[in-house]
Amino acid sequence: MNGNPKVSILINNYNYARFLSEAIDSALNQSYSHTEVIVVDDGSTDNSREIIASYGDKITPVLKENGGQASAFNAGFAASSGDIICFLDADDIYVPEKAAEVVEAFSDRADLEWCFHSLKWVDAEGKPTVSKNGNEGGYISKNGSENTKREYDLREYIKKGKLKDKLDNLPSTTGLCFRRSLLQQILPMPEAKRIGLNDGYLEFTAIGLGKGLIFDKELALYRVHGSNAYSMRKDKQKVQARIIVLTAYWIRKKFPSFSKFTNNLLATGLGMYGRSGGVEEECQEFVKSYLSSVTLPEKMEIYMRALYNYLKNTKF
Repeated sequence: MNGNPKVSILINNYNYARFLSEAIDSALNQSYSHTEVIVVDDGSTDNSREIIASYGDKITPVLKENGGQASAFNAGFAASSGDIICFLDADDIYVPEKAAEVVEAFSDRADLEWCFHSLKWVDAEGKPTVSKNGNEGGYISKNGSENTKREYDLREYIKKGKLKDKLDNLPSTTGLCFRRSLLQQILPMPEAKRIGLNDGYLEFTAIGLGKGLIFDKELALYRVHGSNAYSMRKDKQKVQARIIVLTAYWIRKKFPSFSKFTNNLLATGLGMYGRSGGVEEECQEFVKSYLSSVTLPEKMEIYMRALYNYLKNTKF
């Protein structure tokens, strides 16, 4: 990668017209100028496309039928040309130094292929709120002062299925940045409108494929509001179980060498399903297909881990 890498900022949007302009403006107003902004509209039914059109050639629009977040990731990446790819949810906001900080982080180590950073949690009006860690601000756990950069090479741990306690909490989409060469190995990712994959697929496959960096600096604002307040959903455990099961299925299908990790991931999802009333009909075929592809000892271990998770509510 040259000394002036191009940064592609991929904004994925679905019916977030009320926030979309702030997201686009934050991407356009970066202190690092060698950027492109690609806005993927995933079949919005509000006035999102009018807002997108108002920016003219300042951005690259990708207008598509509704297909889910995975399809938006795929479409945005296909339209991009940057050396570094940064994702931005349409209801979130970048700080002006985001791209510059990420470029600097990558340039320090040429062998690093992904960079995840902290997010500052804000409410719908942009005022600070409480994060998933119970703290005001960032999502990634702090092990030291702000601005700490920690390198990770967890490829062998993924292959051994032992990622637990090896990594801090991971951010959502807006905190994810990748070298293009790495994303070319991951995308396109499997698409499904109703029960599609999310950013976890990107995170785990990236961790399994390359070295990376976690940056304890809040380079974006993560907006918590009624439409995305996952913690307030009554069915949150079932939704999470569904995502985990599908992530396990598709990672194993595309990256068989990660099977020990995906076995543990599947067991976690099954344990969560057990606590939430059982596997949904739409996911049963994925579970059945997964279990039919493993050996009997693997299947027994998955069942035992799922039972343990059901009883203890453990993590993978």
